Amino acid sequence: MRKHYVDNIRWMTVVFVVIYHVIYMYNGVVKASVAGPFQEVQYQDVVQYILYPWFMVLLFIVSGMCARYYLEKHTDREFVRSRTRKLLVPSTIGLFVFQWIQGYFNMAFSNAFDTMPGQIPGVVRYLILVVSGTGVLWYIQVLWIVSMLLLVVRKLEKDRLYHICGKINILGLILLVIPVWGAAQILNTPVICVYRFGIYGCCFLLGYYVFSHEEVTDRLKKWCIPLAIAAIVLAVCYAAVYFGENYAEKPVVNSPFSIVYAWCACLAILGCMKKWGDRTCRFFDFMSKKSFGLYVFHYLALSVMAYFLKEYTPVTGFFAYLLSAVAAFGGGLALYEIISRIPLLNWCVLGIKKEKKHV
Repeated sequence: MRKHYVDNIRWMTVVFVVIYHVIYMYNGVVKASVAGPFQEVQYQDVVQYILYPWFMVLLFIVSGMCARYYLEKHTDREFVRSRTRKLLVPSTIGLFVFQWIQGYFNMAFSNAFDTMPGQIPGVVRYLILVVSGTGVLWYIQVLWIVSMLLLVVRKLEKDRLYHICGKINILGLILLVIPVWGAAQILNTPVICVYRFGIYGCCFLLGYYVFSHEEVTDRLKKWCIPLAIAAIVLAVCYAAVYFGENYAEKPVVNSPFSIVYAWCACLAILGCMKKWGDRTCRFFDFMSKKSFGLYVFHYLALSVMAYFLKEYTPVTGFFAYLLSAVAAFGGGLALYEIISRIPLLNWCVLGIKKEKKHV
């Protein structure tokens, strides 16, 4: 039976990612490759502190759960082919074919073109744009790597670990924050801080081995209200303690406080959604189907709007956020609808498989 709460967590988290990026585009803390702040102190930036510690952690947990559900009905070979087409192709070939456009805006926001020597060959400029255009695609790049790693782990443990993990109680689930914190300290790339292979790989495997068990999420369901209260309290305290500091880099991003808050939020959301969000409707179904496309394209649409507002209009503040949000959601979905219908381009950028015609 379809687990609607998992689908709903995924698309709702993508919505939070879009909201985060709208605030991030004009934030006053992490200023690289963004339009920049409207004033010195922006209290709306608190949204970043509330969302950033947990939303990608949760996406990797859910991705691990979905990997388990897929592999229960498909072979390893089918898993490799599916994940390579849906994840690796868009995050590599898609960069060269389309997402280099994002690189242009990232460099424009950073004024990189002003410092770039004019004699650089066009091919080199294009490759720089490609590298700069990775943007939100880092998530599916990391997801493909940990998905391939999962197959190695599966062959070694032969589901013994999976059956053991299904017995974990609520205290054990809470204490998993310890290995998650440990994982957050390792395998982090030094320059591009979003590539946190340690914590994201750990959470993906926990999603596969722990949270894919119905009995485990049922335990979270019973404890969802206390977990939600704890997560809200931690969110307020976390924002109060770290507001104004760079939340995306060490020492904040992998601090014990950050990881405890992130883990509590993830447990609370899994439990609450299992209790109240295991349902669907026409809108939920629509968002579930379009969430990947929204994730892939929203930041480009947002960047175009933000660049236009910054360079050609006096619009700031509330209306800049409003127009940027409309562009991110509306433009992201529109780009998905257009590109998903163009043969070959839809495979390169979205990993959409060409349907065989049955005669």
